[in-house]
Amino acid sequence: MSHYFENDNNLKSELKELSYKYDSSFFAFYSDNGVFSKNYIDYGSKLLLESYLKSAKNNIRVLDVGCGYGFIGIVIGVLTNSYVDMVDVNKRAVHLTEKNIKRYKSLNAKAFISDAYQNINGKYDVIITNPPIRVGKSKVLEILESAFDHLNSNGELYFVIRKDQGALSISKRLESTQKIEIINKDKGYFVFKSIKL
Repeated sequence: MSHYFENDNNLKSELKELSYKYDSSFFAFYSDNGVFSKNYIDYGSKLLLESYLKSAKNNIRVLDVGCGYGFIGIVIGVLTNSYVDMVDVNKRAVHLTEKNIKRYKSLNAKAFISDAYQNINGKYDVIITNPPIRVGKSKVLEILESAFDHLNSNGELYFVIRKDQGALSISKRLESTQKIEIINKDKGYFVFKSIKL
């Protein structure tokens, strides 16, 4: 069984196109085998994105960690005119994100390989992530606990986790260093906004 967080060079490519509409804006994304939620736009990602967009600032620097084919970062970049870096450990996901970036002429964004923050140098105003739960709790905690090393002093972290995948226990663990609030919940998914204490 191939997982979306592994690089399997033998996995056959079957390019497909997914579509998404937000208000009056239409988006299309290339997807493929070997990436997260290849056949449809994941509900947790959609809930995270739409919860964020309700109060999103324009013209800021955003980092999308575990970007998959770029759904969250691209929509944010286009709709808020923000600069977006998108990173993933999966080479095919990054390749798809680069293809998807090219579809939006006004988009100021870059995609590159990074295991969590390994290849991240700059600082951001927002980090947003639908963390890779199946990789294990330690990787999820690494992404969420280390976020503030890569955020500006008033930066914000947004993330989504399902209740049955440890949403409440993970948020409780973070409470000693972060001020966390639940900004949305639906169908077992919890969307969190976090700032540094």
